[in-house]
Amino acid sequence: MENTVPLLCFENIEKEFFGNKVLNNVSFSVNAGEIVGLVGENGAGKSTLMNILFSNSVIGSTGGYKGRVLLNGTEVSFESPVEALDAGIGMVHQEFSLIPGFSATENIVLNRETLKYNFMVELFGDRMNKLDKSDMRKRALSAINKLGVGISPETPVSEMSVGQKQFTEIAREIENSETKLLILDEPTAVLTESEAETLINSLRNLAFHGVGIIFISHRLREVVELCDRIIVLRDGNVIRDIPSKTTNVQQIAEWMVGRQIEGMAALSDLKENRQVSLSIKNLWVDMPGEILKGLSIDVNEGEILGVGGLAGQGKLAISNGIMGIFSAEGDVKFEGKPFRLNDTKYAMEQGFAFVSEDRRGLGLLLEERVHLNIVFAALQSKGWFLKHYLGGAISQLDEDKALACAKEYIDLLNIRCTGPKQKLIELSGGNQQKVCLAKAFTCKPKVLFVSEPTRGIDIGAKRMVLDALKDYNKYNNTTIVMISSELEELRSICDRIAIVNEGKVAGILSPYAEAKEFGLLMS
Repeated sequence: MENTVPLLCFENIEKEFFGNKVLNNVSFSVNAGEIVGLVGENGAGKSTLMNILFSNSVIGSTGGYKGRVLLNGTEVSFESPVEALDAGIGMVHQEFSLIPGFSATENIVLNRETLKYNFMVELFGDRMNKLDKSDMRKRALSAINKLGVGISPETPVSEMSVGQKQFTEIAREIENSETKLLILDEPTAVLTESEAETLINSLRNLAFHGVGIIFISHRLREVVELCDRIIVLRDGNVIRDIPSKTTNVQQIAEWMVGRQIEGMAALSDLKENRQVSLSIKNLWVDMPGEILKGLSIDVNEGEILGVGGLAGQGKLAISNGIMGIFSAEGDVKFEGKPFRLNDTKYAMEQGFAFVSEDRRGLGLLLEERVHLNIVFAALQSKGWFLKHYLGGAISQLDEDKALACAKEYIDLLNIRCTGPKQKLIELSGGNQQKVCLAKAFTCKPKVLFVSEPTRGIDIGAKRMVLDALKDYNKYNNTTIVMISSELEELRSICDRIAIVNEGKVAGILSPYAEAKEFGLLMS
């Protein structure tokens, strides 16, 4: 008789944070070998639900939850995430948790290393064990091959592209033979279309061998294509639990936001006869996973210049090089004057701001309050939001001005939080991304680099972020350089779009150009 007991079951889950109910009577199940898509806007409750499953400390420290979680029909309440992992539940988080100095092999088998027998163990105990590096490499290579990607087991994480890092994270989970349920949070957000297709095929293969999968993503086309069933969360409630074959992307998006979704913003009006603001000649940047070798481009004053291209071809290195995050050399001029590279403080003093693709590594102070994050860059680089005493000998944060500024951007960008004094780490990934944008706007930059600004953001919030960038450019005449893997987003707000291939500009097109023209430049 076929086993009808679900692999995982959530029953009537409820959760409150400080009187705010974020999950309300949530119930759904996942069967062995089934791929379930979990979708919803940022703040809909997806992350909270996963925190409950893994017994992350934020749940216990805020009063716990109501309802039951069942694994193979037995109620579970893990003491810690380690217990959940031991029970066969693996998770690939949106933010990387790899050790940069370790190789792919060392990360994939971390805490599950193969040991060689050594007779010295009998005398001196387990500390005399040695690693069986040959077997560890075989295990890592087997996991990599299951994903169908070309990553050398010896490659250090610090030298990987973002796509390779994501595949290494996934390989670590599938290498564990005990994994029965795999949860992936925005696994394709950093991948190219071809990489995403490779991953989707790998996940189908895992499901065929009995692994249950929860696929959390804002890329709704992929959700419909991959998943057997789709759960739609909105404001902490399950709005739909429906077979993917019976719905479509448009319908899911409308269920997520509770209203009709219009298309992206209209194509930008071309800005002609603009003076060159930023001139880049022969730019080389030493950034792991990216190729930038002798790139040249002029950015016009007050325009939105889009930069696209496939992963690893160099587009991300432009902003990281100009802003001094990674070592760079070349001839750069700003407003007709020489611009000094390899100096982040200098770049900010010149009126440059940067929203990094690595929001947690470079963009945010996770343990600090929302308002401090929003004003921090302006405070550090310009001395704004400070009170001065004794002729400037003593300075401290002007709390009232900082709070007023934060409230303005919370309203403008619809940042979902309990208020400006909430800790940033308590916000969803998409709302953290909006805080990054607010922090850049607060500096009132002359030139704003935004790298993957809508990564990990739901379809409703994407439109809001893109409109915010367009409006900021329009009303402040700010020069914006937007780097993105999403071609349609670039076409929706940019005046010109440069495609980077093999470290150089392959060509610059109007946003009105046909998609095949962009494809030719990328290839």
